[in-house]
Amino acid sequence: MAKALVLGGVTGLLGQALTRVLMERGWQVETLSRADGNLLEMSFLEDRLGQAGADAVFNAVAWTQVDDAEDHPEDALLINRTLPDALARVLKALGRGHLVHFSTDFVFSGPHQHPWREDDAPNPASVYGRTKLAGEEAVLRVLPERSCVLRTAWLFGPGRKNFVDVILAACRKRDAISVVHDQFGSPTYSLDLAQWSAELAEKGATGIWHAVNSGQASWCELASEAIALTAGPCRLEPIASSQWPQKAQRPVYSVLDTGKLSEFLGKKPRPWPQALREYLFSEYLSGTQSGKEGIH
Repeated sequence: MAKALVLGGVTGLLGQALTRVLMERGWQVETLSRADGNLLEMSFLEDRLGQAGADAVFNAVAWTQVDDAEDHPEDALLINRTLPDALARVLKALGRGHLVHFSTDFVFSGPHQHPWREDDAPNPASVYGRTKLAGEEAVLRVLPERSCVLRTAWLFGPGRKNFVDVILAACRKRDAISVVHDQFGSPTYSLDLAQWSAELAEKGATGIWHAVNSGQASWCELASEAIALTAGPCRLEPIASSQWPQKAQRPVYSVLDTGKLSEFLGKKPRPWPQALREYLFSEYLSGTQSGKEGIH
């Protein structure tokens, strides 16, 4: 039985999905989080990774508070770059274990004519994006033969509050909600991402991979689909991003190309509206999430 160590596997949106999917696929799964000890202390990491003896380590821990990162760049760098670098160094010293590290569409910025490919030059416009890119580079530099980086985006799924949850909670409370219509990305179901991650780990994949559901959407289109699928009672009002000022600059167009992943899987990742339907029908329309509110 293959062994996995999932950082962030107890409380994280992606970490919980990884833990669930890996167990369903027959992996023996152990989790590790900041509640267990100081993840930035090398001796602690050496001890825990050595004890785990994992065939694959999945790093789903990150500083994801995009605006706060602008005010705390050093803290963001510690989690987004120093930690994955340390994980890669420990696994290199141990001589075993594949590292699966997760990155973001925020490594790109600016207008683009087509979905971003793995070999397109990154150009992050925020502290969050720059620190995540630094983490990618560290992992692939230290452990190129036993690591892969999965760039993903716009996650929704069970276990932790996310954009879709926020929209549906707001829709229950207000007659109208405003959502940005001029930023485009790749909505992604956490359970689908976990499946692709497991398959890549099982095959010992290396390098950079774009792992998102097929298609693209604006935030407004994602919100509209979620409201329509749940027969939400509110009205949706599209607004420009200039009307919703935020501290960190967001990518205008960060749609990710999935050609490489499609070739690996033997099929395209399913379209995001189909994945969204599964999430909403299983989590909301079944009644299990009727009181769910807030945001991650």
